[in-house]
Amino acid sequence: MTAVKIAYKPVGLVLGAISGLLAGLVFKQTWKMLGHDENAPDATDEDRTWREVLIAAVVQGAIFAGVKAAVDRAGATATRRLTGEWPG
Repeated sequence: MTAVKIAYKPVGLVLGAISGLLAGLVFKQTWKMLGHDENAPDATDEDRTWREVLIAAVVQGAIFAGVKAAVDRAGATATRRLTGEWPG
């Protein structure tokens, strides 16, 4: 394992935390824009329908995956620009 790959590990962890926070904010705004309650339903919310719970889960998963991919890719690209080596 090269020094760049080793040095990128903590950077990747920080980027992962940032992407999680960012995705959570994007999901909350998206859920509001879709015209739903302020809070998305949890799977165990008794007063919510199956349909609403599953739609929320799918939307949230798609947003989290997209944001994580974008942040990870940006971090790897920045690392290559700085070091000349791809961290993956």
